[in-house]
Amino acid sequence: MSTNGFRIPLLAALFVDTLIIISFAQKSLTPIEVATNYQKAFFYPGKDMKAVVFMRLIESGGKERARELTMLRKNTENSQDQKYFIYFHQPVDVQGMTFMVYKYPQKDDDRWIFMPALDLVKRIAANDKRSSFVGSDFTYEDVSGRDLNEDEFSIVKEEKLGEKDCYVLKSVPKDPKSADYSYKLSWIDKSNFLPLKEEYYDVRKELYKVFTAEEVKDMGGFPTVTKRKMENVKNKHQTLVTYSQIEYNLGIEPDLFTERFLKRPPAKWIKR
Repeated sequence: MSTNGFRIPLLAALFVDTLIIISFAQKSLTPIEVATNYQKAFFYPGKDMKAVVFMRLIESGGKERARELTMLRKNTENSQDQKYFIYFHQPVDVQGMTFMVYKYPQKDDDRWIFMPALDLVKRIAANDKRSSFVGSDFTYEDVSGRDLNEDEFSIVKEEKLGEKDCYVLKSVPKDPKSADYSYKLSWIDKSNFLPLKEEYYDVRKELYKVFTAEEVKDMGGFPTVTKRKMENVKNKHQTLVTYSQIEYNLGIEPDLFTERFLKRPPAKWIKR
């Protein structure tokens, strides 16, 4: 009996341990699940968003230029489509300029710009989502995301970045011509799925651009990268971006994202 009394608890313990291992295995995420959660957390938090964005564009020699703008975003229900409205506060030569983007991950965006010096609203070409976002080291895709169906994903490892447990997600464009990188490595925080670091590799498989999340804060229940940096390691140019006055789920009216308001945006939405 004593022998059986020993074996039964031992077998029970082994059975429980096995269940725990199976449970953890079942909870492990696939690469596409990590990529989907990352996209939702980084590009789609809330139904809409308002932020004041300050950008420092720094050349290799140390010369700086600054941009300050108010950014408004509204998501489209049951879709990955988004609308962006941007009002420039500085520099002085572009003060009052507005910019609007209808983002369509699966086709070319629609873009408009209002130039106050000419009192002109102009629709602009938008056939390259890899072009620079307002002259920075970020592209339009870096700011608003990329269609998940365009890439193949794999988890190359799991490791700590600083104190954060991360998935290291590899993204490879299915069509090499659809992106300005041959592959990208993203360190995704397991706790909130925000990217803490991203490395972009060119066609020669050489590192050429690095994204760093320098500050993450909880903003109204949404973990948000409030300070971020993009550096071109080839030419040593970098862009430092600070998001402030961040608010989500404000109920921004759909009518704001029309040509009519490019000329005269409502003060309540663009004020700092």
